[in-house]
Amino acid sequence: MSARFVHLRLHTEYSLADSVIRIPELLDRVAALGMPAVAVTDQSNLFSMVKFFRGALSRGVKPIVGCDLWIDDPADPRHPFRLPVLCADQEGFRNLCRLVSRAYLEGRTLGRILVRSEWMTEETCRGLIALSGGREGDVGRALLSGRQADAKSWLAFWSERFPGRYYLELHRTGRESEAAHVEAAVKLASRSGTPVVATNDVRFLDASDFDAHEARVCIHQGHTLVDPRRPREYSEQQYLRSPEEMAELFADLPEALENTVEIARRCNLDIELGRSFLPAFPVPDGETPETFLARTAAEALDARLPELADEAEGRPAHAYRERLATELEVICGMGFPGYFLIVADFIRWAKENDIPVGPGRGSGAGSLVAFVLGITDLDPLRYELLFERFLNPERVSMPDFDIDFCMEGRDRVIDYVARAYGRDSVAQIITYGSMAAKAVVRDVGRVLGHPFGFTDRIAKLIPFEVGITLDKALAQEDEFKRLYRDEEEVRALIDLARSLEGLARNAGKHAGGVVIAPTVLTDFTPLYCEEGSESTVTQFDKDDVEAVGLVKFDFLGLRTLTIIDKAVKRVNAMRAGSGGDALDIARIPLDDRDMFELLRACRTTAVFQLESRGMKDLIKRLQPDSFDDIIALVALFRPGPLQSGMVDDYINRKHGRQDGPIDYFHPSLEPILKPTYGVILYQEQVMQIAQVLAGYSLGAADLLRRAMGKKKPEEMAKQRSIFLDGATARGVDPGTATFIFDLMEKFAGYGFNKSHSAAYALLSYQTAWLKAHYPEAFMASVLSADMDHTDKIVTLIDECHQMGLEVEPPDVNASEHAFNVGGERRLRYGLGAIKGVGLSAVQAIIEERQAGGAFTDIWDFCRRIDLQRVNRRVMEALIRAGALDRVGPNRATLMHRLPEALARAEQRARAEAAGQDDL
Repeated sequence: MSARFVHLRLHTEYSLADSVIRIPELLDRVAALGMPAVAVTDQSNLFSMVKFFRGALSRGVKPIVGCDLWIDDPADPRHPFRLPVLCADQEGFRNLCRLVSRAYLEGRTLGRILVRSEWMTEETCRGLIALSGGREGDVGRALLSGRQADAKSWLAFWSERFPGRYYLELHRTGRESEAAHVEAAVKLASRSGTPVVATNDVRFLDASDFDAHEARVCIHQGHTLVDPRRPREYSEQQYLRSPEEMAELFADLPEALENTVEIARRCNLDIELGRSFLPAFPVPDGETPETFLARTAAEALDARLPELADEAEGRPAHAYRERLATELEVICGMGFPGYFLIVADFIRWAKENDIPVGPGRGSGAGSLVAFVLGITDLDPLRYELLFERFLNPERVSMPDFDIDFCMEGRDRVIDYVARAYGRDSVAQIITYGSMAAKAVVRDVGRVLGHPFGFTDRIAKLIPFEVGITLDKALAQEDEFKRLYRDEEEVRALIDLARSLEGLARNAGKHAGGVVIAPTVLTDFTPLYCEEGSESTVTQFDKDDVEAVGLVKFDFLGLRTLTIIDKAVKRVNAMRAGSGGDALDIARIPLDDRDMFELLRACRTTAVFQLESRGMKDLIKRLQPDSFDDIIALVALFRPGPLQSGMVDDYINRKHGRQDGPIDYFHPSLEPILKPTYGVILYQEQVMQIAQVLAGYSLGAADLLRRAMGKKKPEEMAKQRSIFLDGATARGVDPGTATFIFDLMEKFAGYGFNKSHSAAYALLSYQTAWLKAHYPEAFMASVLSADMDHTDKIVTLIDECHQMGLEVEPPDVNASEHAFNVGGERRLRYGLGAIKGVGLSAVQAIIEERQAGGAFTDIWDFCRRIDLQRVNRRVMEALIRAGALDRVGPNRATLMHRLPEALARAEQRARAEAAGQDDL
């Protein structure tokens, strides 16, 4: 490595507190300056490690992975010190992962993430190189306060733990006491034989970024920029200096520069990216995952064939067996049998433990193996769903089942997985919040000291839309643009906000991502734990955990499954009372007349995916009369089809309003396009056209579909040539082939994943069917699922009235916590939906009602109820909502009598506690 200096101490935006450096910009600058290597040492975390590692390698820069640790000082617990460490090798990386993870799980103190000094042993420090932390380290702090003995003691402590791998760190960034520290540290180094190293403790790329950096620090700390009391810990010199600048700065200490290069040479962490590490699934003795999956799937298919095969519809038994064999060959050939077995196992456990599971989500519904194993609930042959859309042998990537679970049971499934594979091998995945446009304007306005009203007025001019940026807002909003142009204060605020916009702001938990490692997770990723939580997440986000080889499983909570489950249980309770058979929602007919009448009448409020105003308008125009039409509805209701004319073509052709017969472009395409009236609606149709017309394998056709969706010119030119050559070789006229390819290319960007559309259409159908046949049970479940949203409750009660359902008012003598069926065409309002009445209070009321019978009046209610759980504020809420109407003359009188009734109840409670039972 021929270089004069390497930066070894640097924070990025992922320190979340004190840096404005973005990884791509950092690496571009390092490469432009001709530096062969650079280190990232974010504060107390490795959030950015994989992004940094991959980005550096792609630019020919050597990545040095490290972390700026906070270490506790047993002699001074309120003042921890810094210890930057760098990974020399794989062992060092694993040790750093364990130390950082333990700090989040056990070391939160005084607002810091601390590594305890007693955790730092020679064994836990192996593979790591340590820097002293300069004036912020223990040795530096002792030197500056004249405690030579303490400095020597700490130096000896770290030299034992990092033999030959501990360096005294020197800074010259213009901060207070740095010169004194450098002088003292150099003397100590000379006496002890400890090497010195120069760093610039980098926080931003250019000196001109200092103001943005200070604003970020103030946002994190809650100060304003002009606050005289705020800590001023940084200087304008903490930018990414060039090697020439550092050489000039440390001209008197060339060895401090040379040691940066020496350390860079010693840091040789090699992380294998792109390989997958699946946990082992236990299979019976004498079997492999491949044989066990094949046998289990074949047995499951044989058990279901009588209900699946249909010669009249072109689905003979041999077609299922051939499809299963093909899929198994691909799954096993790609090394994924364990993945299918793991997913099938936790879904089986969920169903056996009464936790509803969705019929499928995404392209996984195209797999017959998944269907027969119970992972999905949709026959892919019946709906012409393609396995290659999910798993393509010509594009090797991990399968990815997105699984919907009932909201109330999802965490139980995750807990089962943790118990099955080991809690130290299972975690959810981190996600990072960013400084979005509106929020960053408000933050910057605050740190600049502007009045709230001033900043609020500006922030409200930014459109409330997904993906909005300040630059987009300036282009779209005339008033926002005018203020920026004409008012200096506004321009200064927006410019500063633009410099911070998009930076990582905080860490949270991914909505559904879970990883299962084959060994302990810290062999692959450090762990993070939010303050006040016991739930660990990976420090790498969903893309980065996959990059390091961990397999991601998506456990998603879907409220609709909870609604369906609660409704079916209510129905079955009523059926059991009348001696009827239990309802199995998975076996309802998919051609129900009453359901389609409800649908065509647009009475779809509370129906999954079909309740919005725009969707109701589409339903009114389409007039669906088959399950396939519902699949199409889900696919059509998106901006692309709505704006491209695709929707109009589909509707007009369905109702015979187009000019002339439907054009299928080529006779061989009629079977593919007939179900959608000649419209290329689904991605699977693009794949089938390529297969039938141009001889593509379905795997190659999936590559074509992806290329069309991404619209990469070079790839599209290549695919056009392959398609035209293949079609011509099969006797297709070149002009026709060109026309069809152009048509496919146009609609590929609008095409939807039919597997996903079909699976979600099934949920739409089930909710609409329940609404049509069991409106009381369905609406009680819907209302119960939205009890915390007052506005939604009002809308849903209005819908009940339009359906002819009476919603009886809340009643402490009749209501449950949730909404419930009160009889034919009647619902009972749930006490839990009353604002200000919590679950504990409702439970107390129900428990006392069950134990002592109905409440007779306000005196009886106050006397019998647990006043710790049902306090005066709760009672006032109950009275206002009418829940006590049946135990009093009117609400005004009840409210008037309440204080006396409570006083009597409290007096009686005190007397009983004193043993005076006669009161």
